[in-house]
Amino acid sequence: MDSQIVRSSAPTPAEAAAWAEVLVRRQLLHAAILVPNGQWLVQRKSDSPVRVLAGPADVVELAAAIQHRIRTTRPRTR
Repeated sequence: MDSQIVRSSAPTPAEAAAWAEVLVRRQLLHAAILVPNGQWLVQRKSDSPVRVLAGPADVVELAAAIQHRIRTTRPRTR
């Protein structure tokens, strides 16, 4: 079941901001900052390089990648 889900619309800035807030709050990212031109600056750890994401779609894609990594690396408990 590794097929990608096709969205009916592009991610909004508000959706990206919500995902960024959750990722930082849960300490899955050190920082995620929206800059005035619509790009996002994200940093995984305080000592890691800052990445520049082009817009909301990239933030949502990053959130999905982090979720996938978490779900595929944790042991199954069922």
